[in-house]
Amino acid sequence: MANQASRGGAIEVFGAFLRLGLTSFGGPIAHLGYFRDEFVARRRWLDERAYADLVALCQFLPGPASSQVGFAIGLRRAGWPGALAAWLGFTLPSALLMVLFALGLARWGDSGAMLSAVAHALKLVAVAIVAQAVWAMSSALCPDLPRRLLALLAAVVVLAWPGASAQILALGLCALIGWRALAAVPMPGSADDGGGVSARAGWIALGIFIALLVGLPLAAAVSEQPAVRVFDAFYRAGALVFGGGHVVLPLLQAGVVEPGWMSESTFLAGYGAAQAVPGPLFTFAAYLGAAIGAAGDPALAGQRAGFGALASWAGAAWCLFAVFLPGCLVLVAALPSWQRLRERTALRAALAGVNAGVVGVLLAALVDPVSTAALGSSVDVLVAALLLALLLRWRWPPLAVVALGIAVGAVRASVAA
Repeated sequence: MANQASRGGAIEVFGAFLRLGLTSFGGPIAHLGYFRDEFVARRRWLDERAYADLVALCQFLPGPASSQVGFAIGLRRAGWPGALAAWLGFTLPSALLMVLFALGLARWGDSGAMLSAVAHALKLVAVAIVAQAVWAMSSALCPDLPRRLLALLAAVVVLAWPGASAQILALGLCALIGWRALAAVPMPGSADDGGGVSARAGWIALGIFIALLVGLPLAAAVSEQPAVRVFDAFYRAGALVFGGGHVVLPLLQAGVVEPGWMSESTFLAGYGAAQAVPGPLFTFAAYLGAAIGAAGDPALAGQRAGFGALASWAGAAWCLFAVFLPGCLVLVAALPSWQRLRERTALRAALAGVNAGVVGVLLAALVDPVSTAALGSSVDVLVAALLLALLLRWRWPPLAVVALGIAVGAVRASVAA
């Protein structure tokens, strides 16, 4: 990255990213376009070469790429306070909206046919959104037969043995096969200067990242505190997301639905709603954190009885912090040594295998639970197919597809009444 010409303050950074957090619809690829327009073309906080190199780094690492890019831009502009300000500004608007949706669904979700139909419509939207993500990611990350076969292998493993452990096993197998059998992914030239992060800070961040990744499952296994188990599930999901924000769906589903912390229906309704808000898709974690402690599903009341401290707003903040933390740590760890990392061909080949594997993991999630929970009739299949066609063929923005899906759900409820 090129040296930045000037410095700013955290308040300036927060204001710039808050505006983007309120207006950046369309997912991570669109977010990167908004960032370029705002910080390269308009504000000139960094040049084209530095921005392209930063995007390459964040796409190379696990975690939410657009949020990582924003974090790094804030770090360059105003140091560590600027990094925190960038993350808060970009994340808060959608996180607040998702918490309000979770609380509303918990309070009124079972109170009428109309709201029930809207929640079901959001599950159909989730089918279309995930199918579009599988299509787009397979084109980009599985361009040849070996990587397509790796994706299918990962999908078979996850469908045959559902659960978080199978997902980790599938990605590990793909990394090993990629390391031995795939050609390294080419990377552009670097202008990296470490982004203002010292080598010592990078090593500390890497140590914390690894310690939490290894230690949290051990702590969760012996702890009686629900907060520890929740933090472990969300941290692990954030640490294993390669290839795009949609990959967090199967990881979080395994983390919160399988233990009985919420129902499949509640989970998928929130994922559909997440497509309608601006900002990073990872703020879906705020919805889940609020929903875990919220009432509204009597069948799961016993499972959630110990989550009083995680109810509503506190739970949302806890889960949001847990899912974003690993991506920030690994970014800080990589910034000082990005030039050396990009030159390791074995590492890039293993990453190519992992990226193919995440396509398979997401494909498995599309089959189960996304489709199995949403498609209950031929009309559901037709509606989901229409929404997918609008996304793929006519390039409708996700927000418009969400609006249409909700409208169709409302019409169906009215006709049924």
